[in-house]
Amino acid sequence: MSESTPPDPEPHSAKPATKSFLARILSRIRPEPEDREDIKALLEAAHERRIIDEDSYAMISGALEVVNLTAGDIMVPRSKIDMLDIGKPLPELLPEIIETGHSRFPIFEDDRDNIVGILLAKDLLLTITNPAIDLRPLIRPAVFIPESKRLNILLHEFRNNRNHLAIVINEHGGTAGLVTMEDVLEQIVGDIEDEFDEDAEKTIFQTGSNNWRAMGMTEISVFNRSFNTTMPTDEYDTLGGWVTAELGRIPRRGDTVHREGLIITVVGADAKRVLWLNIQHDEHSTLAGPDDNN
Repeated sequence: MSESTPPDPEPHSAKPATKSFLARILSRIRPEPEDREDIKALLEAAHERRIIDEDSYAMISGALEVVNLTAGDIMVPRSKIDMLDIGKPLPELLPEIIETGHSRFPIFEDDRDNIVGILLAKDLLLTITNPAIDLRPLIRPAVFIPESKRLNILLHEFRNNRNHLAIVINEHGGTAGLVTMEDVLEQIVGDIEDEFDEDAEKTIFQTGSNNWRAMGMTEISVFNRSFNTTMPTDEYDTLGGWVTAELGRIPRRGDTVHREGLIITVVGADAKRVLWLNIQHDEHSTLAGPDDNN
């Protein structure tokens, strides 16, 4: 009777050992990122080697940074919020609504800290047929968040709840500022053009017989050609930059600068820069308005 030969052991144990050894060698040559700083380093290396382009690099970097920012870091401060007083009749509110050009407005009653809701400009279309309409039924609930709210969490809530604006409150329950979905997204993708930016080439818009709206980013050379002015182009590139230099500080809504027969008024600004300006000729000026092609 012959003895049975035991089967050879399967070589499965050697393969994992080989893989483990190779994995250890590769980890020493090209270690996997262990924290956020390692990811940033890899991202910068990929950008320098042109593996990813400038836009992709900026967007990914913004997505990484947004988790470190809070609503308090990017909010429009309370003093610069364009609010509407529910106690005023609609005819008094319409000029401000038209001038600022916002699509949403916080509504307060009696005191600016007493925000009772949000009014959407599009809802005012109902007033075309009934100018005496009561605005209160049009007011939507406001969303309140603390200054410490992380932007990545806020963006998730904006998307889930279909909100576009939140009122930021301080530790005492008072209004600290305002933040929009656009503000959060701009931290990731950069500046987002608003509804006035239908033509990326056009930065000056006529809004009346003696009224023009100009973006803060309007190049001074374009402004000079449009209004036949001689603003210096060697020190500042944009109209907003020039206005900031003239005032010697970050401009605020309502600030006015006079130049060569023009009245230049800030009608939109955030904590960092001028966004929109209103341009008018003074009553003694005979300068022509801007060319419609600019």
